[in-house]
Amino acid sequence: MPTLSFLSNSISRKNLMALTGLFLCLFLVIHLAGNLQLLLPPERAQTQYNFYSQLLSHNYLIKLVSYALYLSILIHALDALILTVQNWRANGAQGYVYDRRRTASAWYSRNMGLLGSLIFVFLVIHLKDFWFQYKFGVVPMDAEGHKDIYPIVVAAYSELWYVLVYVVSLLILGFHLWHGFASAFQSLGLYHSRYGKWVKYFGWFYTIVITGGFILIPLWVYFFNY
Repeated sequence: MPTLSFLSNSISRKNLMALTGLFLCLFLVIHLAGNLQLLLPPERAQTQYNFYSQLLSHNYLIKLVSYALYLSILIHALDALILTVQNWRANGAQGYVYDRRRTASAWYSRNMGLLGSLIFVFLVIHLKDFWFQYKFGVVPMDAEGHKDIYPIVVAAYSELWYVLVYVVSLLILGFHLWHGFASAFQSLGLYHSRYGKWVKYFGWFYTIVITGGFILIPLWVYFFNY
């Protein structure tokens, strides 16, 4: 069957991982833009952030995109797991070359499977604390009768241990993005010698902005809204 043939092809799976990874990179930009509302003065931040949360929950187009997001996360994680296990088993025997030299590549490029697993665990915790709470938990209402997620976010980021876990998790995400961005273009055959360095530079810029932006938010809330 064509589907099974596609899934059994490591190159096809790497392309699928690249596409889902780039889609997730795009989502991170949108997600960061929304979360930056938390840097506003508290009263305005509460209004703007709740508007952002309601927009994500009640817009049918955004709901459709969110389903694609959930599917992309699962596909990306499962695909990475399969490729990682195959690399471990192959040891260079079936077209894979498992890098044991330790000096030929950066440590984070050799441990993308581990970094991805840690990110997935953090993502589950993050969704449980915010998305699941907003959808199915007991959430206070604002003056207009809408769910008020802002105090829940502030309460979470007012705990030092949670902020530290969040910051460490985002640093792990940063290393994952640092390698994964350029790797995705290579997998898709879009990494040419003429402009490859610009892809790498943009990947560095993207990683620093996304990682730094997300790290800034809990630190800002903890030190200025606590």
